[in-house]
Amino acid sequence: MNAVAYPKGTVKALSRSLRMHYGDKERQAAMDRLHGAFLTPGDLVFDIGAHVGDRISSFRRLGARVVALEPQPGPARIIRLIHRRDPRVTLIEAACGDHEGSIALRIDSANPAVSSASAAFIGAATDAEGRAGQGWDHEITVPCTTLDKLIARYGLPHLLKIDVEGFEAHVLAGLTKPVQVICFEFKTIQHDVAEGCLALLETLGRYRFNVALGETQRLALAEAVTAEAMGDYLRGLPRTAGSGDVYAILQS
Repeated sequence: MNAVAYPKGTVKALSRSLRMHYGDKERQAAMDRLHGAFLTPGDLVFDIGAHVGDRISSFRRLGARVVALEPQPGPARIIRLIHRRDPRVTLIEAACGDHEGSIALRIDSANPAVSSASAAFIGAATDAEGRAGQGWDHEITVPCTTLDKLIARYGLPHLLKIDVEGFEAHVLAGLTKPVQVICFEFKTIQHDVAEGCLALLETLGRYRFNVALGETQRLALAEAVTAEAMGDYLRGLPRTAGSGDVYAILQS
């Protein structure tokens, strides 16, 4: 990585991400247990917003094939270095949204994990308690595709994971086919994004929902619930809960 290609502070921040996401073996084991409840060897997974690729590694440990999207050059380079010899990992250096073309991506050099194409997310995060140290100091234009285009090229995934910092509903707006399992990140500073995702999924098929809070990598509810019940649950979380992942499971 060099100073020309990457903004100041990015190399250090990515090194921190690597330690955090790859250095905790208990977290990796918990992640594998969670994903293993939904995947069998040979299943296809789409990882939208792969960052430094720890979820890719989990999916591959479970024998899945992975198509990963990561638009940031630094994290994408890390993924290429880790998985460059793995023919069952396809990396696309692009964003995903509700249209094909290009999109502006705002980069937080000190914390690339919160880089986002959502102005609403950046505004909400800037105002949120505990976010004063974050700043989106760099902007790049990146290619943008849709889930439908990815499906046309690579096939229908068994599991779709979306972690794109407030842009999740835009990603789901580019999907017109039901996927068996869809995991999308939510943040308590933006309840409207999660509610938009739930509403979009209701148009695709009969889904039931569960949730993993924070980085627990463990489903919080004893059984999956309706979209309405999940919306109520998320709205009832304290703002300090921060974030987590909603799992939507298609019913037969």
